[in-house]
Amino acid sequence: MQHESHTAPAELPRPAALDDVKGWFHNIDQVLFDWFLSRQRALGQGGDLLELGVYLGKSAIFMGQYLEEKETFTVCDLFDSPADDMANDKEMNKSYSTLTRTAFEANYQAFHEELPEVVQGPSHVITSLVAPDSCRFVHVDASHLYEHVHGDIEASRELLGEDGIVVLDDFRAEHCPGVAAATWGAVATTGLKPLCITATKFYGTWGSFEPVRTELGAMLAGRDDFWHGAEEVAGHSMIRIDGRKAKRPAQPVSRHEPTASAVPTQAPRSKSLLRSLLGR
Repeated sequence: MQHESHTAPAELPRPAALDDVKGWFHNIDQVLFDWFLSRQRALGQGGDLLELGVYLGKSAIFMGQYLEEKETFTVCDLFDSPADDMANDKEMNKSYSTLTRTAFEANYQAFHEELPEVVQGPSHVITSLVAPDSCRFVHVDASHLYEHVHGDIEASRELLGEDGIVVLDDFRAEHCPGVAAATWGAVATTGLKPLCITATKFYGTWGSFEPVRTELGAMLAGRDDFWHGAEEVAGHSMIRIDGRKAKRPAQPVSRHEPTASAVPTQAPRSKSLLRSLLGR
């Protein structure tokens, strides 16, 4: 059930380009998101998209380009609501919004006609809202605490369908040791296969490894704008990528871009739905 917003920033963001959206989403990761999601489309691998931790929407906006008809894109974030005050979280959902959420929605709708399904709350609720085996691509960029990341990885494993891809952010940042511990722990104990890593993100699958790894290696070999090499990890040939000079792929078009048409052409989007954490 949707509710009218009672809170709004004095001035909503009007990004003219993806670069105008605050956040961290390096060119090399845009290249890889584009490649994995485009490969799924080319192979007819259907399924939903999920992002845990969205901030102001930079990567979510990018992911939204690849949503197909009858697929759902769900995003989950605390935004400005307290993590451990469930009563307050319920009230936040009832009154619809926070300043950060409103900014996220304005950013997203600058590029897409309809919002994804928005879950405002802690990521541990996601398995009660998204069906098992329903997703083909999950991006995890929420809490940096080991226990939370461990739970997000377990949730990703449950929600991803056959040959789905999981992306884990900040897996080797020095200020996020919990993410590293949870990531490599999953590789060691859950059968998560490491496909490739960049400076900030880990890409893996619990599905078939060799086909996607071979095709990824061929794509990388045909590029001259970044370096890559292979590392043997847990019995798999993982690709390590230095993408500091990577050229970004085609960007989503903003309705606020001066030369853009009033409404950019894009794939159908899922309906926006505000979910309550204590009642659906």
